[in-house]
Amino acid sequence: MDVRPATAEDLPAAADTLMRAFRNDPVWGPALGGVTALEDDLRAYWSLYLEGAQRYETVFTGADAGTVSVWIPPGGTELSEGQESELRALAERALDASHVAALFELWDRFDENHPHEAPHAYLSLLATRPSLAGHGYGQAHLAGDLARWDAVGIPTYLESSNPANNHRYERQGYLQVGQFETVLDRAIVTTMWRRVGG
Repeated sequence: MDVRPATAEDLPAAADTLMRAFRNDPVWGPALGGVTALEDDLRAYWSLYLEGAQRYETVFTGADAGTVSVWIPPGGTELSEGQESELRALAERALDASHVAALFELWDRFDENHPHEAPHAYLSLLATRPSLAGHGYGQAHLAGDLARWDAVGIPTYLESSNPANNHRYERQGYLQVGQFETVLDRAIVTTMWRRVGG
């Protein structure tokens, strides 16, 4: 599978893939407003994460942005301070007050459970456009990404927001290291670590 670094021109299609892939996710669906969420708001939300990782040139796409991965290198941050402020403003505009409070608490839970000791690359997001799901594209995309991190000797970390995907990550060499609950519906987020070489 041809997986390559994303260009600025790829980001709108990548944001659309993220929007479609995570709209019904057990964690991000409820957190971002469920079925009432507007597609434009969701695209804007995910676009900020794409732009944040694009600072490091660590957004990767395949199959016309039908698969997307968003990585944060060791020592990096998902968002700049300006992007974080923009994301908070977007949430406050798009969601009711109870959803905003729950989303901000959820962000805190992700941060509290993130390992900060050992240097690693962080897989912030991995998505396959639903129309392409079930054909192994996401797994092939991830395998290519991991080969790059292995080549430079860097372990990786991720949070799985859907238990149905945990075994797929395990096949790539990830091990579960913890878990935590979301705010609104007590869905389980699984934290996973992969040593170099799997």
